[in-house]
Amino acid sequence: MENGENLQTAASRESMEEALAQVKIGSLVAIVHVLHADQVHVVFRAKLLNSDFGPGPESLEVALFEEHEIPWNEMAFRSVEFALRRYFDDRRNGHERLYFHDIDLRPAN
Repeated sequence: MENGENLQTAASRESMEEALAQVKIGSLVAIVHVLHADQVHVVFRAKLLNSDFGPGPESLEVALFEEHEIPWNEMAFRSVEFALRRYFDDRRNGHERLYFHDIDLRPAN
């Protein structure tokens, strides 16, 4: 988030920066604490407003996938995988739940 932004504005801006995508932000899907990186990833449901999208200044490649086409093993962030799997589960079951999750990839002591 930038100073002066709320979560929804930040999510919309990130969609534009990452994928040149104009979106309408919907409800929250997941809040993921990425403990090893000292980060919190917040994931919203959103509607793509038009078909104009592509790699932004912070991305190399952008594409749309059907659920069965998602390259799960190529995901850059485990937080995104977690949120997407919950999203698809909810969509199949007619829910819009909010999920909390911790990810910690630090080596065990």
